[in-house]
Amino acid sequence: MGITSTSAPFTTSLHDGEIVEENDFGSMRRVTADNLPTLKNLSIKRVVLAPGAMRTPHWHANANELTYCVAGTALVSVLDDHSRFANFIVTAGQMFHIDSGALHHIENIGDDTAEFIIAFRNERPEDFGLGATFGAFTDAVLGNTYDLPAADFSTIRRSTVDHKLAGRTGEPEIPASAHFSDPHTFDIEAQAPGLNYASGNARFARDQFWPALKDMSMYSLRVTEDGMREPHWHPVTAEMGYVRHGKARMTMMTPDGHLNTWTMTAGDMYFIPRAYPHHIENIGADPWHFLIFFDQPFPADIGYKASASAYSREVLAATFRTHIDDLPTFPFTPADPLIVSRVNPVDA
Repeated sequence: MGITSTSAPFTTSLHDGEIVEENDFGSMRRVTADNLPTLKNLSIKRVVLAPGAMRTPHWHANANELTYCVAGTALVSVLDDHSRFANFIVTAGQMFHIDSGALHHIENIGDDTAEFIIAFRNERPEDFGLGATFGAFTDAVLGNTYDLPAADFSTIRRSTVDHKLAGRTGEPEIPASAHFSDPHTFDIEAQAPGLNYASGNARFARDQFWPALKDMSMYSLRVTEDGMREPHWHPVTAEMGYVRHGKARMTMMTPDGHLNTWTMTAGDMYFIPRAYPHHIENIGADPWHFLIFFDQPFPADIGYKASASAYSREVLAATFRTHIDDLPTFPFTPADPLIVSRVNPVDA
């Protein structure tokens, strides 16, 4: 048995994460490798917008973005390269993807608070705000850019400090095209579960269903109070999860034999490096819901249930250094399940 660690350096609360900006318009909190050094290729941010507020136009210099709308109704605008402009509306349970470097904004156009969980394909994403970059250039340079007199820009308050949250004046302007379908978006919660079991289900946002995805994907995973995500590992992808609802316990093993076991509740996030074995068990009285992000467009996993069927009993007996007659009767499992039912009491 390895050494059990309770310090849990692979998990923290996103709701108590680093404050990026917080004011009457909303809040932005994040967890990056600066806060959780074990992060690699992925990081996470929570954005909350008051009615009439927006995340101002900006772009990410080194990371694609994959966003899940938790609550509210928002207008998103995107300017990609080659002057390709799009705008669309997202509501709770829907997602959108933004390429690195693409200019975009998120605007709450509803009457209720809007909330978003955003995953980035970099452990330390870098941002540029459009407003802040206007502060990098003189009135004359901007005037030449827009074929206007330099004096026209002298009254605009400009600096290189980005104001990420702002309030809208008046009613939102919603183009008719925003109501049409758009390749940036994906309604994950409207999909039929890709896997459905008695103890839970999973819906998938991956490139086979959403071609916009290049190096990220997401599972919306729900497990009942008597279910468990079986022990498994992902051969070529890291995993970063966010707890929307419920109470769960996770155990992960590191290559040096150390065990990390921690309990998570709503608002917590975690990170699992690629190929590290781990499991997630519901220890609450209600179903839990995880948003799980990956650093590949189509994640794959290897589960323990199928692993026992891959070898003869002679090999397994040698592996566990036990007599062959003392081995459990492992069920033959040609296709590994994602979720299993808990037939035994929860460990103390």
